[in-house]
Amino acid sequence: MKCLLLLGLFVFAHCEVKEEKDVLVATTDNWDEVVNDGTTVLVEFYAPWCGHCKSLEPEYAKAATKLKEEGSEVKLAKVDATIETKLAEKFGVQGFPTLKFFKKGAALEYGGGRTENEIVNWLKKKTGPPATELADAEAVKKFTDARDVAVVGFFNDRESELAKAFIKAADAIDSIEFGIAAPSSSGDLAVTGDKIVLTKKFDDKRADYTGEAKSEDIAAFAKSESIALVTEFTDEAAPKIFGGDIKSHILLFISKKAENFASTIETFTETAKAFKGKVLFIYIDTDVEDNGRILEFFGLKAADAPTMRLIKLEGDMTKFVPESNELSVEKITSFVQAYLDGTLKPFLMSADIPEDWDKNPVKVLVGKNFKEVAMSAEKNVLVEFYAPWCGHCKQLVPIWDKLGEKFKDSADIVIAKMDSTANEVEEVKVQSFPTIKYFPKEGGVVDYNGGRTLDDFVKFLESGGKEGAGSPEPEEGEEMPEEGEELPEELPEEGEIPKDEL
Repeated sequence: MKCLLLLGLFVFAHCEVKEEKDVLVATTDNWDEVVNDGTTVLVEFYAPWCGHCKSLEPEYAKAATKLKEEGSEVKLAKVDATIETKLAEKFGVQGFPTLKFFKKGAALEYGGGRTENEIVNWLKKKTGPPATELADAEAVKKFTDARDVAVVGFFNDRESELAKAFIKAADAIDSIEFGIAAPSSSGDLAVTGDKIVLTKKFDDKRADYTGEAKSEDIAAFAKSESIALVTEFTDEAAPKIFGGDIKSHILLFISKKAENFASTIETFTETAKAFKGKVLFIYIDTDVEDNGRILEFFGLKAADAPTMRLIKLEGDMTKFVPESNELSVEKITSFVQAYLDGTLKPFLMSADIPEDWDKNPVKVLVGKNFKEVAMSAEKNVLVEFYAPWCGHCKQLVPIWDKLGEKFKDSADIVIAKMDSTANEVEEVKVQSFPTIKYFPKEGGVVDYNGGRTLDDFVKFLESGGKEGAGSPEPEEGEEMPEEGEELPEELPEEGEIPKDEL
């Protein structure tokens, strides 16, 4: 009996860890079995309703299977964060999916891509040598043929400055696989001395590094050459596009079904050659439903295609519109060069002023009447910047309407709202929905960061914009989830913020 009792305690203490498509299913009960000092695990915190999680699922499973077949000690696991809420809270999960890498129990942020190869490559970089040893020409060919992008350093002297810089660069880049070999093993690459060669399955197929023995220059070369002259925007390509060093992007909105698609992409690619390393050339298929949000962000509809927009991702994410929709090498070149020269004026969207914009207690603002109303010296104005599809904005509507009703006869307070998916103003850069700002008649602007009850807003206004001001951490769930997406938990999807992505 005593033995049976001890056996039961042992089984209880070591909870079963289930697998789904070679991915471990981690829970609060079995966490210590999955993640401990003796394991190396990549963990995905997900929500069943999350669109990005659904897209990641097959790639994540394929990566798990590939590692298992290779006999790797690295495992992949997943946690349903809508059930295992304490685990999600413990590891600071703020959006879905969130991936964290646990190496011998220590948590590290995951910095790789979302495809099978990108996940596997990143994990190998974190657990193995920076560059794979390639023994002969056959190994070099197998290594380069198996990858869309590969960087191989050929060195007679592994202690040379170039070789050391190469290894340092390889260690710094997780998204690209590096190999190392002797020049005599170069085979068809025909390398005769110390040289770094990048092979790729697009554009000119090969690029040789000709710079100095500096790791940062080698890393910049690898990143630049690993991106095609023209890239289609997809979930898989997004991390490489937006995680790179080039923050100026020209976007071509076009339907892949268009008769002139091939010729237009050819023109776009030809133009891109002159701006390599300065501006990323990206095309967006307007037939893809998920790309509708990007069109909306630029104030476009599928019917407007083909057309171009240019965006600077740094700072205020400024947008630029070409004077002409002509898609010739000359016109595209002129547009991009004017941007680089700093002669283009930023583009700000605005809807027309509604005839009844001031009929109701909550005033309707658009780009064209924003300054006149919100920044006048006559009244204090509290503005909600919202998106029609935002779940939190919808929840705020009845409260905001009551607030407008309370102050409708006020001599110095105005309650207003602005649809920020259709309107932009220089004075306010909206990065999440809803954003609430107070414009006192004395001038300036105050961020509202208080509660979301009627009493909270009333106290803020009656205190002259003091009670509820400040800059604490934003509330969870304020990060623009997918349109129509249910929100059973107040956790947004990672990467679902078009104003941060484009």
